[in-house]
Amino acid sequence: MAENEKGDRTIEVFQTRVRQLMYEYETVCKDNDSLLARISDKDAEIEGLKAQVRALEDKVVSLKTARMLSISDGDVERSRKRVDSLIRQVDRCIALLNV
Repeated sequence: MAENEKGDRTIEVFQTRVRQLMYEYETVCKDNDSLLARISDKDAEIEGLKAQVRALEDKVVSLKTARMLSISDGDVERSRKRVDSLIRQVDRCIALLNV
């Protein structure tokens, strides 16, 4: 009878351990599902941010192009005056060399 009680005790311990493992398994599965959902959310957020970056990069290119094309008349006139001044200085230098 003692062996039978010992066997019953072993079975009870085994059943308790199996229940603990099943509970831990369920907890791990829930945690895993939660983490997978978070990963999915973060992936969607990353894709949204990548799209935003691409849109902003396109906007930067457009703004740079627009800025290059929008040279005002004042800029052109100032540049022309500066070139004319430099040409006069070069002419003076040439005249000094010819003397």
